[in-house]
Amino acid sequence: MTASDGPAWVRESLHPHYNQSFTVDELFYDSETAHQRLKVFRNGTFGRILTLDDVVQTTEGDNFIYHEMLTHVPILAHGAARRVCIVGGGDGGMAREVLRHAAVTHVTMVEIDAGVVDFSKQYLPTLSQGAFDDPRLDLVIADGADFMRSTDGGFDVIIVDSTDPVGPGEVLFTDTFYGHAKRALAPGGILVTQNGVPFMQGDELTNTMRAFRALFADATCYLATVPTYAGGPMAFGWGTDSAARDVPLDVLQARFAEAGLTPDYYTPEVHKASFALPGYVLKLMP
Repeated sequence: MTASDGPAWVRESLHPHYNQSFTVDELFYDSETAHQRLKVFRNGTFGRILTLDDVVQTTEGDNFIYHEMLTHVPILAHGAARRVCIVGGGDGGMAREVLRHAAVTHVTMVEIDAGVVDFSKQYLPTLSQGAFDDPRLDLVIADGADFMRSTDGGFDVIIVDSTDPVGPGEVLFTDTFYGHAKRALAPGGILVTQNGVPFMQGDELTNTMRAFRALFADATCYLATVPTYAGGPMAFGWGTDSAARDVPLDVLQARFAEAGLTPDYYTPEVHKASFALPGYVLKLMP
C-alpha cells in the first residue's frame, strides 16, 4: 500500500444489507485463537477497537455506554445486590463497572476464551482499569452455558455480555440457557442480556423475550444508543420476578448518590427513561 492509497479499512459485515467501516490507523494485534480471530487497532474517532471476526465488540471511545447500562441499571434497581455473575465480558469493561459498586462483595466472571482476557489486559488496559486484580473478582475460564447449568447460583444479578448469536455465543441465546440462568438467581434477582440492535436484529430480541415471558413475572427490555453498535438503539433484555423495574425515581437517585458513582452515560433519569420503548420495538415483543 502506498501513502496515496490512504489508511486501511476494516469492514464489519454483520448485517446482510448494511455494513459499517473503520479506518485502521494503527494495528496492534491480529491473531486467531481456537475460537475466533481477534484484532485490536486504533481508529481516529473511537480510539482502540477490538473486533472478533471483524465484528466490533468494544471500543475505548464508546464502551462506557454499553457497560454502564448493563451494570448500573440492574444493580441500582435491585438495591441490595451483593453477588453478581458476568457471562462473557473478557475485555474487563463489565467487571470494571460492577466493581465500582462497593456494596458488591463477589463477582463471578465466566469467559470462554482465555485469549480475550490476556490480550485485553495488554492491548486494552483502559477497559478493565485494574478490575482483574480486584480480590472480589473470581475469573472462571469456561463455557457460559456449561457454567450456568452446573452453578449453585445465588446471584442477585446475572449479566450476559455475549457476542451475537453466532459461533460460541449462540448457545447463550437459547431457552435452556435462560432457564438455567433463572434458576441461578437468588430471590428477587435480575437477569439482563445483550440483545443487539432491534432495527437490524429484530429476531434476536423477539426470541429472547419469548423465553423471558415464559420464565419471569416481569420481562421486557430497555434501550441505549451505542454509536459503534450501528443501526439504532441497542436493546438489553430484562427478566425478574421482582418489582425492581418500578423503583421510584427518588429512590434510584438516593441509591445512586450513596453509591458515589460518576458515570458518563447513566443517570437515574436515563435509567427510568430507557424502559420507554418505541412502537417498532414493542411490536417485536411477543
